[in-house]
Order: sequence, then structure tokens, then C-alpha cells
Amino acid sequence: QVQLVESGGGLVQPGGSLRLSCAASGTIFSINAMGWYRQAAGKERELVAAVTSGGTPTYADSVRGRFIISRDNVKNTVYLQMNSLKPEDTAVYYCYALINLLTYWGQGTQVSVSP
Repeated sequence: QVQLVESGGGLVQPGGSLRLSCAASGTIFSINAMGWYRQAAGKERELVAAVTSGGTPTYADSVRGRFIISRDNVKNTVYLQMNSLKPEDTAVYYCYALINLLTYWGQGTQVSVSP
């Protein structure tokens, strides 16, 4: 059974930084894309960033230049470094990964940006 476990959320002031981690475990033969979505209260889930198995990143326009996605293929872990955080970044962040040709999701971690 494959599992994604997230960590690193919390409360931060505007302009601050947080780093999210998402580690995959279980019977893993291959991991293709990994990434992060977020869902703010009353809004639809949106893609924040994704990274291919080769390390090529993509970003939503709203976070480009502030967030950095990376992955460690040895540790089966994807990271999201979030800098210059804004109140509008407040949301539950979910990691996902395409593992063994199936899509798996993390449990979600709350990120709150407030004075």
C-alpha cells in the first residue's frame, strides 16, 4: 500500500516562509510527477506547483517567483519552499504523486498566513 505523508504547515506572518514536505512510502516501482495543490475555504482546489521525475518544475502564476518545488528521488519526497507568503496563500495544501501509474494524495496540511 502506498502512502503520502505531509508535514511542515503552520501559521506564519505575511512575508514569512514555510517549507512543506511530502514523503511517499510503501511498494513503489515508479514515481512520475509529484506536486502540490491547495484549497482555500469556499474555493476550488488549484494546482500550485508540480515537478516531473526529471526535475522540471511548473508553477501557478500566483506563486511563480515566490515558491520553489523540488524533489529527492532517493527519499521519494517532494518539497515546497514557500517564501514571501501572502494572506491569500492561506489554504489546505495537498501533495500528490503519480506512483505505479496511479495518483495518490496526502492528507493535507493547513497553511495560514496572518499578522
